[in-house]
Amino acid sequence: MNEVHRHIRSFVHRLSHITPSQQDALDHLSPQWTLAYQKQALDLASVFNRQADTIVEIGFGMGEATAKIAQDRPHDNFLAIDVYDAGVGALLKRIDEAELNNIRIIQHDAVEVIRDMLTDGCLSGVHLYFPDPWPKKRHHKRRLIQTPFITQLSAKLAPQGYIHCATDWEDYAQQMLAVLSAEPTLENTVLDYAPRPDYRPLTKFEQRGRRLGHEVWDLIFRKK
Repeated sequence: MNEVHRHIRSFVHRLSHITPSQQDALDHLSPQWTLAYQKQALDLASVFNRQADTIVEIGFGMGEATAKIAQDRPHDNFLAIDVYDAGVGALLKRIDEAELNNIRIIQHDAVEVIRDMLTDGCLSGVHLYFPDPWPKKRHHKRRLIQTPFITQLSAKLAPQGYIHCATDWEDYAQQMLAVLSAEPTLENTVLDYAPRPDYRPLTKFEQRGRRLGHEVWDLIFRKK
């Protein structure tokens, strides 16, 4: 591929196990709650059948935090982006079980979705929790939180819209802080790292890490 057309991807190709119930959710619930990737801007009011603040979540894993936040914030819309069948199936199950109607899912590379499907100024927030840390130094260039992507994300935010990142890798937290601080259209809501806000739940993954003594760093920046 020509180097000019390459970009950091929001995922890494890997095999993942999918349970029968997750597959069943994919087969039967996808038409109701998922959107196809397209090189055309979304009409968010039409997609969600209402006018409301829209939050994008990039890389939602098994959807535990996504569903809980959407349940606690029924007046907001949530556009959840991930690529893995198991995670999409798991979130579809959670949507169905909790009878949520404020989540839509796009199963595609988030970088391309942000670039092609969202208009400038259309978002009230972005959640990016525990992205792949690419821990080996030679792989740091593959990390999602880098200047070009943050510049692109910031353009999609309305004034006072926010970007909320969280990671349990200290050197990635430092990189996130540096990249976000360098974006001229954003400002930090605190001096450096933010306390975990009440709306971000502790997932099973994070609770397990805390028991092992792992720290988590939250960063919340707002559009000027």
